[in-house]
Amino acid sequence: MTDVLLAVGTRKGLFLARRPVDRRGQAGWEFDGPHFPAQAVYAVAIDRRRERPRLLVGADSSHWGPSVFRSDDLGASWQEPPRPAVAFPEGTGASLERVWQLQPSGADEPDVVYAGTEPGALFRSVDGGETFELMRSLWDHPTRERWEPGGGGLGLHTVLTDPRDPKAVTVAVSTGGVYRSDDGGASWFPSNSGVQVVFQPERFPAFGQCVHKVARDPVHADRLFLQNHWGVYRSDDAGGSWTSIGEGLPSDFGFPIATHPRLPGVAYVFPLNADSDRVPAGRRCRVYRTDDAGATWRELGAGLPEEQHHGTVLRDALCTDDAEPAGVYFGNRNGEVFGSADDGDGWRQLARHLPDVLCVRAAVLG
Repeated sequence: MTDVLLAVGTRKGLFLARRPVDRRGQAGWEFDGPHFPAQAVYAVAIDRRRERPRLLVGADSSHWGPSVFRSDDLGASWQEPPRPAVAFPEGTGASLERVWQLQPSGADEPDVVYAGTEPGALFRSVDGGETFELMRSLWDHPTRERWEPGGGGLGLHTVLTDPRDPKAVTVAVSTGGVYRSDDGGASWFPSNSGVQVVFQPERFPAFGQCVHKVARDPVHADRLFLQNHWGVYRSDDAGGSWTSIGEGLPSDFGFPIATHPRLPGVAYVFPLNADSDRVPAGRRCRVYRTDDAGATWRELGAGLPEEQHHGTVLRDALCTDDAEPAGVYFGNRNGEVFGSADDGDGWRQLARHLPDVLCVRAAVLG
């Protein structure tokens, strides 16, 4: 039977849930966990490029430190490498604080996985996520020393590979901005034209933006969507330039942005009141969707709480699966998880009273 797998990383472990893909109601979800109890799970990847899906988890123990775990049996058992999978080489003067992102490359590179970290750096694995090597070209970039930590730290939190060309990689760093490589990471260049920095005297610098998340359109690969620290943007030239598309939202401050798995121009955001008041815009638990690449936005609230709400959704805590119709999911810092089985039109609460939700990932298995 084909199932949807939902992975919820929290401040105190990982929770996994599954339901049959042909059961469109949400009652079929069955959660188990926590895996990695008492460890903060900021990064999860569901890698389906091989015969048996592999789960990769970045977990952070306050006692043992951060590590990357893997499972080839959907969480029934976990393996941790005998030596740290992600570690800064001697001479960099840095040590790993957290793995923010785990991102498999495309089908052309079935064993390549990227890891984004704090401090802001990019690592690359060529063995399916068992070991990683620092990409020195970005670490040694002349602008890196001027990146400043955001409120959540200095983390490389977004890695996008181009489905047409595995050598084209886009990353985002808070607060370094968007960087692109066209040569497999041999060189990098800032890609922030049009993205505003509201907290600096120079409003449109070449780099230094506090980018919160970037997502790629599933049909038009050169179209990217970006949620900034104030500002929602779209690029139609692979990040060469950006245009504001925040008009029509109750606030253009927020953390996550996600795209539909198949439909062009469809993206989802979860607006917050402000950087000084990080709760849902208007104290209303609402996702917003654009169906026309940001020209207009529609409030999605059917089935979501009607009372005043204070659950913040973090940058990796909103996602879609690739079912038909698509599932849309988000978790918040109240420990609640909500899901939609119809592209976001209707919602149900899938879990409550979990620890602080840090990331959410979903995928169809089989």
